[in-house]
Amino acid sequence: MIEEITIMGGFDKQENPEPVKKVVIKRGEIFGVVGPTGSGKSSLISDIEQLSQEDSFSRRKILVNGEEPSYEDRTNPRKKMVAQLSQNMNFLADMTVEEFLSLHAKCRGASSKCVNAVIELANTLTGEPIKKDHDLTILSGGQSRALMVADVAIISNSPIVLIDEIENAGIRKHDALEALAGHGKIVMVVTHDPVLALMTDKRIVMKNGGMQNVVSTSEEEKTISQKLNKIDELMLSLRDKVRNGEIIQDISMEDLES
Repeated sequence: MIEEITIMGGFDKQENPEPVKKVVIKRGEIFGVVGPTGSGKSSLISDIEQLSQEDSFSRRKILVNGEEPSYEDRTNPRKKMVAQLSQNMNFLADMTVEEFLSLHAKCRGASSKCVNAVIELANTLTGEPIKKDHDLTILSGGQSRALMVADVAIISNSPIVLIDEIENAGIRKHDALEALAGHGKIVMVVTHDPVLALMTDKRIVMKNGGMQNVVSTSEEEKTISQKLNKIDELMLSLRDKVRNGEIIQDISMEDLES
């Protein structure tokens, strides 16, 4: 059981030591990775995904439960510790949702009963219903990402989840993060979106390829996050109405101000 991962600081793009020397992320925590374009967010995520041992450009070291991972842990696909969800993710397999989930459950040694649970969870994350007999290739971007979030939460035994810029994913982001963290995953979110950034427990601030700071989310920020999430829910609701050909006549902002 992986209880925590530790990021040991390396060097930035100018070969300067990173100001942040050590970051510990525990099971069930949600960490954000923020910073301007080109600041090194993707590089940090790559180091974690590869469980780098000072063998990447940044020379960071990733520890698992305080220890260096074995060569097999790093290279054996059956022991893959990291699942990654990205914004540009679509299915290519010519099979139904049920067939895909059943196959994945079998590969992971999970019960086939997981299929219904995954679909049920996925349908709480998207306004577009997903059914067992839907072909994977016809799913929208939002449906695909909702299905993968639910699949990673319930079927995948990868203890670390890296989410790379899903700001326009068309899913209920707050519920997606809570679902992953609630299933005991270590969750890291790369984002420019304040809705996502303020949902996290802490966030790593990147600049010039290096970890500059680690900011804990304040109580005030958590309150702001709840308000932003209501706006996000409103946008999803409006989007569904527009898609269904409904006429938007008025928007009630009362709930957003409470």
